[in-house]
Amino acid sequence: MIHLHQYADQVAQALPQTTLSQPFGEGCNVYKVANKVYLMAFKLEGKAVLNIKVEPQHSEMLRDFYPFIHAGYHMNKRHWISLYEHEEVKEDLVQDLIQSSYDLVVKTLSKNDQNRISLLRELDH
Repeated sequence: MIHLHQYADQVAQALPQTTLSQPFGEGCNVYKVANKVYLMAFKLEGKAVLNIKVEPQHSEMLRDFYPFIHAGYHMNKRHWISLYEHEEVKEDLVQDLIQSSYDLVVKTLSKNDQNRISLLRELDH
């Protein structure tokens, strides 16, 4: 079983212009790009949980397919999912969901911010 928060932090911190804060106190990590949230990591009833932004049409499909994915905890249920720590959670799923969430948020940024992030991605590769 993967260490969900540790792996999510590794994936998120590798994305350009990601900032980490704890505006809700210690124990709730909030990951942003250009001041817009794309990932939250916290514990709920002793279990690691990730809140991840998704396309509304994917939210229901993900919840139907994966028993460890639910509607976003304390978030807009159409746009966010909560992924709970579970023995069947795989690294590639976590990475794909975080990357997709990041990309969704980047698409909403100004062209100037999008261009800067695109340039930083090119420099990393």
